[in-house]
Amino acid sequence: MSDFIYLASQSPRRSQLLDQIGVAHKLLLAGPDEDAESLEAVRGAEAPARYVARVTGLKLDAAVQRMKRQGLPAAPVLCADTTVCLGRDILGKPADPADAVRMLQRLAGQSHRVLTAVAVQKGAKRLSALSESWVRFAPMTKAQIRAYVATGEPMGKAGAYGVQGRAAAHIEQIRGSYSGIMGLPLFETAALLRSLGVRC
Repeated sequence: MSDFIYLASQSPRRSQLLDQIGVAHKLLLAGPDEDAESLEAVRGAEAPARYVARVTGLKLDAAVQRMKRQGLPAAPVLCADTTVCLGRDILGKPADPADAVRMLQRLAGQSHRVLTAVAVQKGAKRLSALSESWVRFAPMTKAQIRAYVATGEPMGKAGAYGVQGRAAAHIEQIRGSYSGIMGLPLFETAALLRSLGVRC
C-alpha cells in the first residue's frame, strides 16, 4: 500500500478534493524550466474527449519524468485536466477579462459539457478515466456577466467559471459529478487509486 501520492497540479481545488477522501498527497509541480501551458494547446479540430485525455497523458508523462529527475521517493503520480465544451468547441482558460466575457455570453442560457480526465501512474502501470457532466447556466445579463468577471474568479478556469464559487448563483442544473466539474471526479479517482494500492 502507498502511504501517499504525488499530485501534479497547481489547482488548490484538486488538493482539497483529495483531502476530502483522505488521500495523503504531496505536490509535484512544474519548475520554471518547464512550459506546462504549452501542453494544453488544442490540435486542430480535436474532439473534446480526445483532447482532455491527451493533455492529461502529457501532463502525467512530464510529472513522472520530474519525479525521477528530482530523485524523489517513488509513489503513484496523479494528473487531471478539465475542459468545458459547447458542442465540439473547447472553451479553455480565458486569455483576458474580455475573453472571459465572450465565453460566458456563449454559456449563458445554454447547457454545456464538462469533461475531466484523470490519470495515475505507479511504476510502469498507468490507469485513466474520463468523467462527463452537464451544466446549465440560466440566462445572464451583460451586467451580470461583467460583474462576475470583475471578481477575477473566471481567470485561470476552463470555461471562465468555477462551479464552487460565485458562478453557482447562475447555474440552474447540474447532471453528473460535482467534484468532476470542480476538477477531480472523486468516484473515478478513488477507483483508480485503489487499483494501485492507495488507501481511500
